[in-house]
Amino acid sequence: MITGESAVVPAHRRWTMLALGAAGQTASSTVLYGLSYLIPAVRAQYGLSLAAAGLLVSCPVFGALLTLAGWGIVADRYGERTALVSGALPAAAVLGWAATADGVRLLGVLLAVAGGAAAASISASGRLVLGWFPPGRRGVAMGVRQAAQPLGVGLAAALLPPVAKAHGAGAGLACCAVLCALAGLAFAAFAVDPPRPARAAGSADANPYRGPQLWRLHAAAALLCVPQFVVTGFALVFLVEHEGWSAGVAGAVLAGANLAGAGVRLLAGWWSDQVGSRVRPARVLALATVVDLGLLAVGASSGVVLAATALLAASALTVSTNGLHNTAVAEYAGHHWAGRALGVHGVAQHGAIVLVPALTGALIAAAGYTPAFAVAALFPLAAAALFPRQAQLEVRGPRA
Repeated sequence: MITGESAVVPAHRRWTMLALGAAGQTASSTVLYGLSYLIPAVRAQYGLSLAAAGLLVSCPVFGALLTLAGWGIVADRYGERTALVSGALPAAAVLGWAATADGVRLLGVLLAVAGGAAAASISASGRLVLGWFPPGRRGVAMGVRQAAQPLGVGLAAALLPPVAKAHGAGAGLACCAVLCALAGLAFAAFAVDPPRPARAAGSADANPYRGPQLWRLHAAAALLCVPQFVVTGFALVFLVEHEGWSAGVAGAVLAGANLAGAGVRLLAGWWSDQVGSRVRPARVLALATVVDLGLLAVGASSGVVLAATALLAASALTVSTNGLHNTAVAEYAGHHWAGRALGVHGVAQHGAIVLVPALTGALIAAAGYTPAFAVAALFPLAAAALFPRQAQLEVRGPRA
């Protein structure tokens, strides 16, 4: 487990590293998860179908799947600053090239490469943050870092559509390039790798994957990602088509729900610090998500106001555990394995969500929203059962 040696460092350094980690996560999130807001511009510019445009803007996620574990190894062996700079600046350069690409195939390849580079922030920024904070404050710190993800998506929602409408999809990609470039320059100028404890004698090759704990955390997190993308992917269309809301009102309310989700991540981190456990709060929140999705399924079938209320609650609950399981993974893996473990953790989560929009859309088209939300509720239920006991995550303190 990562130890508390960082407790003696100056507070301003901790907060600087946290700000850098959050900034990197925000910039990478616009690339990995925010390009869907360019779909109308991409369709108009390239004459693509909705399905083809959706596949195109998903290319960064496919790129991230290929590189996440590798970036973790870089962070473990060469330091967080090296990984972050080596990811953000090339991502900016490739996005700049993508902004001028003429063909769809070239654009797809460039977006995949950019996503693969931007993924460095997922593996390394969490390691940077956790390395500088003592155990009793890591939950909140990682909550701030994880809250940067919905904030990055919100930034993309606010910035990319008007820019693309006025100047084309390439201008939207150029905005993402600027964000990544600014993050990369900030990493180069201000990031400092946290102190690393010396390896204990005879433990240099200790591998936290020899036991089941990390595998169970990876699997639980992957399961929890499924309802998150069911809700975020279809919340707008559900409120508009099923509940009769206007698109403008639905979008504004969901933007507020996303901000609430960022706040819930912070509260979950604070809670985990207070009780000295990451998995106990995560398990409770997973079960609360099960109940809420069940109410959403009932509301979708009955047509009562319960559906909209449960959907908005689900927008916050389904993202509430992200910081908790990421923190648990890094703490259990220890300083010398944290980057790799966070990389594998990211691979598991991104792999779980690749086909969620397509499969959920097919289920909704065939059977409606009720079975889709009911099926989604099964995933956090399985995740709650998979989370290892807290005692199983406290055996690596001397090793870290």
